[in-house]
Amino acid sequence: MSRVRSEQLGTQPIGKLLVQQAVPASIGILVMSLNILVDTVFVGNWIGSIAIAAINVVLPVSFFIAALGMAIGIGGSSIISRALGAENREKALKTFGNQITLTVLVTCAMVALGLYYVDDLIPAFGGRGAIFEPARVYYTVVLYGVPFLALCMMGNTVIRAEGKPRFAMIAMIIPSVGNLVMDYVFIYVLDWGMHGAAWATTGGYLLCFGYIAWFFLSRNSELKITWHHFGLSAYLLKEIGGLGFVTLARQAVTSVTYLLMNNILFDLGGEPMVAVYAIIGRMLMFALFPVFGVTQGFLPIAGYNYGARFYGRVKESIYTAIKYAALVATLVFVVLMVFPGEIAGLFLSSRPDLPAGELATNAYVLDHTPTAMRWVFAATPIIALQLIGAAYFQAIGKAIPALLLTLTRQGFFFIPLILILPLIWGETGVWISFAIADVLSTLVTGYYLRKEIKRDLDPALGVTL
Repeated sequence: MSRVRSEQLGTQPIGKLLVQQAVPASIGILVMSLNILVDTVFVGNWIGSIAIAAINVVLPVSFFIAALGMAIGIGGSSIISRALGAENREKALKTFGNQITLTVLVTCAMVALGLYYVDDLIPAFGGRGAIFEPARVYYTVVLYGVPFLALCMMGNTVIRAEGKPRFAMIAMIIPSVGNLVMDYVFIYVLDWGMHGAAWATTGGYLLCFGYIAWFFLSRNSELKITWHHFGLSAYLLKEIGGLGFVTLARQAVTSVTYLLMNNILFDLGGEPMVAVYAIIGRMLMFALFPVFGVTQGFLPIAGYNYGARFYGRVKESIYTAIKYAALVATLVFVVLMVFPGEIAGLFLSSRPDLPAGELATNAYVLDHTPTAMRWVFAATPIIALQLIGAAYFQAIGKAIPALLLTLTRQGFFFIPLILILPLIWGETGVWISFAIADVLSTLVTGYYLRKEIKRDLDPALGVTL
């Protein structure tokens, strides 16, 4: 049954396949994003707006270490998808075993370093003033669970590479629901404050790890590895690293972006301005879930068919994925442009018995967030091309183009913009940098994707150039 399932990536209609892959991925990302969103709402209402800023400071560090698992997962899953398409099952098994070994070794080493330099990292990422102590509490607890999160993110991409999107979806839902339940118990009922928020997050990681371990140990997975598959292979490590580095570089640049943004905004408006960005950051994770879902669904389809040399299906999958992702991105854009104030209000308590300082901070955040949100999401309808284009090169195993296109938005355009424009326009310069970077990176990606299709896919299909 599982064998037939992976083969369907090369036989079923592309539109149907994309829906089958993208809908569970979107639901999983939606639930995970809702978890982050609701978690922030709980923290903001039950602990305070400074606690939101504190979590925002910690996220880049913990997410970067977890992204090591995602990078290894996506890099290896690209190999697995193409190996399954080419009917090279032993290579797929060896790749999966190497992914597990590499994830454990790398993330545990990074966690040790992260705990050792805790007092240096938190201020560097904007955890200054009143933000430092709650950020330190949250960071220390959450970091212990990050290796499990990394294994979950790695395993989730492999499940999707097998053509099992429903199981991948469940793997994303379990920690989200568990985190929210534990949020209520630890923060609201037991009144553990930031400790409660941190342990709820870590508990969610452990639940997810338990489910993914069960999946691969049960009959649901076709990747039945033995001990010899765990032995590291230099050839596979090079290919996993080359493709995975794309994801890692993207997350590294994201972490640098958080570092710069938190410090720039702290200098412009103190803790309240960092809280504004924390809300914007949550919406960036949440609002675009269907676009990311289409991108995740596209990866195994393109990779499998490229490995099987079904180039017509590869080309069709590119255009279909861009069309679907652009449609949902436009719907997201409309909602965010119409209701930014109402969305911002969900994150903060309006109780009149709050301390005067807290009320003033909340008022500042509510006043500044709507305009910021409109600028940040101004170019949302066109980002589908940038995401699908970069993902295509990763799916077919071309690491260098995938890396460069992945870095265009944040690395080549956004970071220089936020270093220059705030000097001219202050806070507004920060927010308009998002839209400008989106437009420029989409233009660059569109050019190279079109060039690649004409050079690689069209000749194989007998298309006259």
